[in-house]
Amino acid sequence: MNKTNHFTIAVITEADYESTCRVFEESISDAFNKEGLGHLQEDIQSEIDHKKQKAFSSLDLANSDTYFLIAKMDETVVGTISYGPCGEAIQICAEHQLDHLGELGSLYVLPSYQDQGIGSALIKELMIFLKEKGIEQFCLDSGYKRAQARWQRKFGEPYKVVEDYWGPDSVHMVWLCNVAFLLA
Repeated sequence: MNKTNHFTIAVITEADYESTCRVFEESISDAFNKEGLGHLQEDIQSEIDHKKQKAFSSLDLANSDTYFLIAKMDETVVGTISYGPCGEAIQICAEHQLDHLGELGSLYVLPSYQDQGIGSALIKELMIFLKEKGIEQFCLDSGYKRAQARWQRKFGEPYKVVEDYWGPDSVHMVWLCNVAFLLA
């Protein structure tokens, strides 16, 4: 567990699950709305349900292939990040060239807590975990324009860009990242 000045980062527990679900509900809805996609209620709910399931399955530490961290202020979960098997969107976009890698995913911070370093702290803590496990590379993806701009600043140019992935004028990006570079 890592404690910063105002929040703590730890592995998710059963006691944190409901609060974690609220992060997904608020953050995913907010992201879709900011992208002008708030009308896609089925897609929003599908993404929320998928993240809830991923978080729930990670609670079984002995049998889960997903490592899930949360950031908490007081007793409230304000951010999440996960590492697990390469997801279907990356597999398709990267034409199965990155299937052997794990994926950084589920990076969400409650809208009212964004731009306070929580996401960066979660990434750093995950990189420390990956280095300790001997993992040198990972991948991540995004179809959100706002997130893509942030990822480009943090991780550089994407490994793969797929035009019209979600429909006309929608781009999906995949990054291939080195753990050591992010810890330097």
